[in-house]
Amino acid sequence: MRKVVIALSMLIALFSLSGVAAAEDAKPAGATLLDIKNMLGLSIYLQGGYTYNFNDPSSGESELRIFDHKANAFTLDLAQIVFNRDAETGGIGYRLKLSAGETAKFIHAAGLGKPGDAFDLTEGYIDYVAPVGKGLKFRFGKFVTMHGAEVIEAKDDMNYSRGLLFNYSIPFTHTGLMVGYPFSDKLSANFYVVNGWDNFSEDVGGSKTLGLTVNYTPAEQFSFVENLMNGREVVVSGSGVRTNRFLSDTVVTVKPVKDLAFVVNGDYATQSRAAADGSDAKWYGVAGYVKYDFCDFFSTTVRAEYFNDKDGFRTGVAQKAKEITLTPEFRVAKALIVRPEYRHDWSDKEFFDSGTKKGQDTIALGVMYTW
Repeated sequence: MRKVVIALSMLIALFSLSGVAAAEDAKPAGATLLDIKNMLGLSIYLQGGYTYNFNDPSSGESELRIFDHKANAFTLDLAQIVFNRDAETGGIGYRLKLSAGETAKFIHAAGLGKPGDAFDLTEGYIDYVAPVGKGLKFRFGKFVTMHGAEVIEAKDDMNYSRGLLFNYSIPFTHTGLMVGYPFSDKLSANFYVVNGWDNFSEDVGGSKTLGLTVNYTPAEQFSFVENLMNGREVVVSGSGVRTNRFLSDTVVTVKPVKDLAFVVNGDYATQSRAAADGSDAKWYGVAGYVKYDFCDFFSTTVRAEYFNDKDGFRTGVAQKAKEITLTPEFRVAKALIVRPEYRHDWSDKEFFDSGTKKGQDTIALGVMYTW
């Protein structure tokens, strides 16, 4: 209940702020629902699906999955409400994103919710763009990570399920301060100081984590993003032992023709003295995506991944995992997306079906709607 009260208080505060900021532009009477929606920067997102696991695991769980972990079951993945206002030069902007559903259970930052809670304050931050050069942006609060080729909401991904790198290589959210500057239309950078990996109210690592994101887009057909992150994180939850964690994340996008896109995402991470034998724990991997738009309402994506959890630090078992996913996409209406999906996961260890199999096959149907 306390979380709900806090969230409602934030909503009321944001309503008040947005109402003041938009007072000059607000219509006096007879404002339509669309007018109110635009004034508040309001949007609603709904996502659900069904995943069938051919192993029919007795645990009801599909291993190496997080958001779509339930086997042979319908799930309401996400129900989100978002309030957003972009900051203009010399002005204030904000973003508040509240999430509920199965996915919300697994994206909680430390100090904000517990695993199993189906409600999450996913983002809540304020932006200010100082009139310096092309605009120096300051962001303070809780925001989603810049790392990776995928995001929490499937609608903004190429596939319905999230890949191995998104699930195990990178954090989900950060809380702290970010400063960004667009040096040109082709080059921009963000520097941030945050509590760490998925930490909200306290820095369990004992010191702040530093990050740098560089975006380079020399042409419409090519973009390059490099993310670096370094700071102390606990070795094992509750142990109190803190060692240095480093992450390098690279995303390259190539669009040789209008309807074809190639994306490559590579991750490399280490945490000092975190392996069972006292050596440095390492995990790394690469993911490749190919998407082709056959027409305005139909496209297909193929994703292939390799993830080496060398010391079992991320998945609990030292293993080399791989997956390949085929995802057709039907844009049924302007705001409605339907994605059937086939995925094959396999490992060099018996990790699936409660440690009895080296692989699993699933088919899924995901449905996404945005208002």
